[in-house]
Amino acid sequence: MRTGRIKISPTESAAVYHCISRTVNGEHLFGDADREMFRRQMWQVAEYCGVEVITYAVMANHFHILVHIPAAGSVSDAELLRRHRVLYPKPTQYQTARLEVLEQKLAADGEDMKRWRTQQLALMGDVSQFMKLLKQRFTIWFNRAHKRFGTIWSERFKSVLVENGAALRVMAAYIDLNPIRAGLARDPKDYRYCGYAEAVAGNKKLRASLSAAFELSEWKTAHNHYRQVLFGGGSRRKNNQASLSAARVEKVIAEQGALSAAELLRCKVKYFTHGAVFGGREFVSEQLRRCRKRAGSRKKTPPRNLPIISGCGELAVLRGFRRALSAAGA
Repeated sequence: MRTGRIKISPTESAAVYHCISRTVNGEHLFGDADREMFRRQMWQVAEYCGVEVITYAVMANHFHILVHIPAAGSVSDAELLRRHRVLYPKPTQYQTARLEVLEQKLAADGEDMKRWRTQQLALMGDVSQFMKLLKQRFTIWFNRAHKRFGTIWSERFKSVLVENGAALRVMAAYIDLNPIRAGLARDPKDYRYCGYAEAVAGNKKLRASLSAAFELSEWKTAHNHYRQVLFGGGSRRKNNQASLSAARVEKVIAEQGALSAAELLRCKVKYFTHGAVFGGREFVSEQLRRCRKRAGSRKKTPPRNLPIISGCGELAVLRGFRRALSAAGA
């Protein structure tokens, strides 16, 4: 998988990615019906690919998804067929007949079914395949619904490899606070098209994912902790956007200063979308070491520290702030 110029290769171990994609020219294309359809298709494709959505935010001109890619494992034929049905919940007569044929051929285990099985498995447990399939399916629906043609996306997609623990919790909050930064809601629970709102509304999968992020089994306790990350202090403007400018954040970083989680998360800081790798200094250093080894590079670029975030420990990114700040935003 490519992330800018830095290639972060998927491994057989589990991994978490923050994925971002924007519309062509940043146009505000998506109305409520479009965002609702994207949300539905996201869940279908996630279940088909066998990945776990931790949280997400669908905006008028871009979307964010925090997704957990499980460790590589086997998938039974029965599970393959079940996921196929999830991807096509309302099959045509032809698709229904084809599914019956697939069941028969899989039982016989012929060469053509071995190829089909290999093709399906290649689409599962891979963040690139998940994003590709989701964007393709939504594009087809969007173009038909709006009687248009051509791409609606400005590029492939960006992603940031995220470490479990504090980094994951901070990243989840950054994503769920998108509607706050955009001035669309005073509380993310009131914005229908984000993971936090869906979890509060009762989505069991998201409640379990966010609870696991806090290493807790009970949603009520995890919810209280998460609210503290989302609203743990820091001032806001009247329109609910960040009270700190990017220049001010840069100054704090240069001075090795501290920011509250609420202050940092309500800023459009490119660490969260262009940092390539986001986590503790040791985690980022290890990813840098792997990149250098693959590229045969001897250059030893150190991780770049984030400002100290209250209660979250020391976090770092692979790319520096100036480079991230100058990149196209999400």
